[in-house]
Amino acid sequence: MKIEQFVDENLSQFSYAILSEWGSSMILIDPARDIKPYLDYAAKQHAQITGIIETHPHADFVSGHLELHQTTGATIYSSKLVKAAYPHQTFDDGDVITLGKVRLKAWNTPGHSPDSISVVVEHEGKNVAVFTGDTLFIGDCGRPDLRETTGTLTVKREELAAAMYRSLRRLATLNDEVLVYAAHGAGTLCGKSLSDATESTIGAEKSANWSLQEMAEDRFIQALLEDQPFIPKYFPYDVDLNKQGAEAFMAAIATVPQEKPHRLNANMAIVDTRPQQQFKQGHLPGALNIQNGAKFETWLGSIIAPGEPFYLLAENEQVLRDLIRRTAKIGYEKFIGGAFVSDGGSEFTGNFDVENFSAHKGDYTIVDMRNSTEVREHPLFENALTIPLPELRERVAEIPTNKSVVVHCAGGYRSAAGSSILQKALSGKVKVLDMGEAVSLFL
Repeated sequence: MKIEQFVDENLSQFSYAILSEWGSSMILIDPARDIKPYLDYAAKQHAQITGIIETHPHADFVSGHLELHQTTGATIYSSKLVKAAYPHQTFDDGDVITLGKVRLKAWNTPGHSPDSISVVVEHEGKNVAVFTGDTLFIGDCGRPDLRETTGTLTVKREELAAAMYRSLRRLATLNDEVLVYAAHGAGTLCGKSLSDATESTIGAEKSANWSLQEMAEDRFIQALLEDQPFIPKYFPYDVDLNKQGAEAFMAAIATVPQEKPHRLNANMAIVDTRPQQQFKQGHLPGALNIQNGAKFETWLGSIIAPGEPFYLLAENEQVLRDLIRRTAKIGYEKFIGGAFVSDGGSEFTGNFDVENFSAHKGDYTIVDMRNSTEVREHPLFENALTIPLPELRERVAEIPTNKSVVVHCAGGYRSAAGSSILQKALSGKVKVLDMGEAVSLFL
């Protein structure tokens, strides 16, 4: 038996291939939308993809399970609780998939979602590994607050937190040497404080993972629910899309219009992904600066709501093609009204004067774009308005316009996006400045 891990660093997402001991058959777990790496790997191993297991309907990325089924004929397995619209075979407690001498056993492990499963791998009569989806992470466990209003099966976060407590303790009954393979690593918003490691063991997690420590259920629920990160706007959309099954990856990308229209639609958002230095020196009026970076998909789906059409701009053709693909990984390609290379524009962003600000802080309205937990742990400026970036477009009315506005975050990425949002929303009313990397002088 062989286990291969695939990593999408931008989404902090792990997917897996399990090969039988003869290498002729392969089962995938939680595949990403771009199925080419799995097809290439199967061809290299001279293996046939015979099954695809979805541990739950994912919120943070679009899965390629339906396209893999359509391309290879492989059976899709998911819990009956998902009530999936795609062709599938249910896979719940007591169900087993045989792969040579390997047996894949379904365990229902609700907590992150009511329909989550884990997959216990038995080889020659011994449990050797467990694929935990978003239930047990390395160093943490999945958040329980994503399914209160999403899908046909909704459950309150307190109920899911209690279910998580029980699911984790069930997983802890596995032998200490059993390998743990989760669906995400550090950087995901599906948990709070994941480790940088890519695999672990049940024994190591029982020793170091806070969520597996001995504690009363009510204390666990309290600890799990507090200080969860924000929920990006696209999460509920992706859950529903994954329950239906997404359009084939390359076919979806091919529908994106890749040319600049003669006249831009004034009702469509403009997402300019160029570095902030270029953006500030000249951009299209009203453009939003969501920079091409490691978490582009997350911020795009946190600022732009599902169904909101937008133009996608990049600094060159190669970057543009890459960003279209990354946009499709969260299912947003269908909202792109046009994708083209930016040649700048007539609107500029003013320069932030550190000395003037330091001497006259009272002359500015300071908007802190950090999350509430960051602000609580590291307060920076008295009387600053705390409006996290994902909420800014909806809360612009809270910002007074009687003096210049200065926007900051913790490093400059979020404030670049935030200042561009306010520059559009408050145009003609007040001057908007971005503190950018200068915030380091006040940390």
